[in-house]
Amino acid sequence: MRAVTKRRFRLLLLAIFLSVVLGATIGSAIASMHGAQVVRLVLGALSGAITGWILAVLIGGAEIFLPQTRFGRAFDRAPFVVAFAAKWILYSGAIVLVLGSGIGQRVASALLVGPQSTHALDARMMTAPAVLGIVVSFLVTFTFCLVFELGDLIGQRNLRDIVLGRYHRSRIEERFFLFIDVAGSTSLAERIGPDGVHRFLGTVFQLASDPIEEHGGEVYQYVGDEMVITWTVAAGRVRVRAAACFFAVERALADAVSIFERDFGVVPRLRAALHAGSVITGEVGGSRRAIVYHGDVMNTTSRIEQATRELDRQFLASSDALERLPRLDDFLLEDLGPQRLRGRAAPIRVYAIHPKPQRTADEWPADCHD
Repeated sequence: MRAVTKRRFRLLLLAIFLSVVLGATIGSAIASMHGAQVVRLVLGALSGAITGWILAVLIGGAEIFLPQTRFGRAFDRAPFVVAFAAKWILYSGAIVLVLGSGIGQRVASALLVGPQSTHALDARMMTAPAVLGIVVSFLVTFTFCLVFELGDLIGQRNLRDIVLGRYHRSRIEERFFLFIDVAGSTSLAERIGPDGVHRFLGTVFQLASDPIEEHGGEVYQYVGDEMVITWTVAAGRVRVRAAACFFAVERALADAVSIFERDFGVVPRLRAALHAGSVITGEVGGSRRAIVYHGDVMNTTSRIEQATRELDRQFLASSDALERLPRLDDFLLEDLGPQRLRGRAAPIRVYAIHPKPQRTADEWPADCHD
């Protein structure tokens, strides 16, 4: 998954930087216990930095590239505790190899004093990489295992906002909400059964995650056969991502038509609604904490999505949403006029959004050809 891989790669770079800094700090601190000689301090810092770098690259690289393999996909299907325990064992083996080889110490010594003079250094310095490696590997392993695994479970942004306490005090925000519904899942259940529908929806949601991530969206929740995606207005305005995201999800599913036909005998059909407005965003819960959105925007978006059936349109957007988007040159807008939605006294103006047909080479003006 491209977007997930990019996100993990950014975290890998951050983890490498922190591991190198932490390694250099702890390595020099341990070296200072054996004397204040400059060569010892520099050797300890460099040895620790190298050890931290190697461990971060090994463990972080596994977290990025392992999910692309069949072995890694088996981890994704395993319970969290099982996956975490298996990774801990694998990473511990890598840590033992790195520490046992003393590669950080050897490389640092070779760079600073030359391989011929390494034996002249205090042998006690060899404890620095060992102690450092244990500390750094513990932190790095927990960073990648827990942050990635928990982030995938509750959402990276949700995890970040809870840890940083961004919404510990509720605040008013302007947000886009995009509801995407998988049509026909009820009738599909009669054909392939509940377990088949579960796998069908799981495949849809998994394939949709990349385009959602690439368009800066955050999956707020899955409700049955529906995805609720949100952006702040500032984020959703960029390249009209709040509107473009739906068509990107459609393209991702279209590319996997053969998979759906082979495994389920049916291709997913989508309906969607886009709305925007003010919500109260805040952190709730005790033993299980979550960030939630309260306001009429959520209810109205749901009503607009229901109207896609009545108006026989695939993708509807409110005027409130379109007014907050800068340019919609890549889409065709069909004004459906004010619509009375169930549960709302006042009508709301609704538009159908269609992708603009792509021109073929023969349709371009003559002066545009070579």
